[in-house]
Amino acid sequence: MTEKNNPTQNGHDPSRRNFLKNTGLVVGGVAGGSLLGGLFTNQSRSSDEGKENAATDSKNAHPARARMFFGRYEDFIVLAHATELIFPKDDNGPGAIELDVPYYIDKQLAGTWGVNGDDYRHAPFTEFEKLKKLKDDDKANHTRSNRGKIFLEGLRKMNAESKKRFDSSFDEASEEQKSEIMSDLENGKLEMKSIPSEGFFALLKQATLEGAFCDPLYGGNKNMAGWHMKEFGGAQMSYANVIEFEEFVKMEPVSLTEYQRNK
Repeated sequence: MTEKNNPTQNGHDPSRRNFLKNTGLVVGGVAGGSLLGGLFTNQSRSSDEGKENAATDSKNAHPARARMFFGRYEDFIVLAHATELIFPKDDNGPGAIELDVPYYIDKQLAGTWGVNGDDYRHAPFTEFEKLKKLKDDDKANHTRSNRGKIFLEGLRKMNAESKKRFDSSFDEASEEQKSEIMSDLENGKLEMKSIPSEGFFALLKQATLEGAFCDPLYGGNKNMAGWHMKEFGGAQMSYANVIEFEEFVKMEPVSLTEYQRNK
C-alpha cells in the first residue's frame, strides 16, 4: 500500500491519517459509514425491514462471522472501528472490516490464544512499573491478565474515554476523535490496570495484521483479498513449474481448504 498524502506541516494533527503515519503503518484511504453499516447489523432499522433482513442474513451467514468471544456487541463494534483505523480500506483493496479481521480476533480470543493456554502462567509476574520498561510487543507476555481480559479492558477503556472526552461512543466519534484516542493508547497515555496501554495497542496491531493476511480458515482474510494485495500465492501445491523463472510470477492464491480439496 502507498500513502497518498504528504504529512502535515503543523505540530499536532490528530487526524487518522497522521495517526497511521506515526504508527509506521503505510496505508491510505478512509472508511465511510456505509462500509460499517453494510457489514454490521444496524440496530436502529425499522422492525419490518429488520425482521426480513435478519431472516435472510441468518440463512446466508457464514459460521466464521458469528461472535464467539465477545458477548457484548458494544465491545465488538469498538474492536471493529479500531482495526479499521489500523488497516483501512483504500484504492489497493479492502480494509480490516471487509477482511473480517474483527471476527478473526474474536475467534482467536475464544480459543487457546485468548487464555494464554500455551504460555507459562505461574507467578511471579512482572510488576506494572517494570512492564513499562519492556518492549511494547512483549508486555502482554509478562502480565497476570490473559489476552482476553486485556482486550476487554482495553476496548472498554477506549469507549469510556471517548464518552468522557467527546460525549460519544467510540464507534460514533469522528475520525479525528477516534485517532486521538488511538494515538494516546499507543503512547501509553490511557490508564489501564492489566497492562500499560501501549502494550495493548501493540497486541491489537499484531492481531489486526494477522487477521488481514492469515489463511481464511482462521476467520480473517476474507476471499483471500489480503493475499491478492500482497500477491502472495498461499498454499500452493508446488512451485516446480515456475521456480526457474527469473521474473516475478503472479499466481492465484490458494487457501488451505482449496489445497486439501485438490490433494
